[in-house]
Amino acid sequence: MKILYALVDSPFASHFPDLYEALGIVVERFDSARNLHRALQKQPPDFFVGEFIYGWGNDYAGATVSNLDVTLRTLQAVAPQAKVIVVMRPSEEAHIGKLLALFSVHAVLKYPITEEQMRAALQS
Repeated sequence: MKILYALVDSPFASHFPDLYEALGIVVERFDSARNLHRALQKQPPDFFVGEFIYGWGNDYAGATVSNLDVTLRTLQAVAPQAKVIVVMRPSEEAHIGKLLALFSVHAVLKYPITEEQMRAALQS
């Protein structure tokens, strides 16, 4: 079984339990980055799905640009093989390039996300 960690709080979030089961993926959903980071120390995932939210009030000196920065840095250290899938609202599209300039991301999906889009991201 493969493991997918999800850090998505949006009411727009799509969850595909039948797809995950068919692909042999166990999903653990986290309500905070802190809880996810604890889990990363115990078991690195094969996949990570995180919702991108641009950091309007963050440090623009280059240290952080979004809510995912610390988590993606942690993933690079403890689970460099994990496929990172970023989900976002279309209104965040103008800012996603800043995240992609800092981190290697396997796929970026915009809401509303279909099962076919998620399947393609997981299987490619």
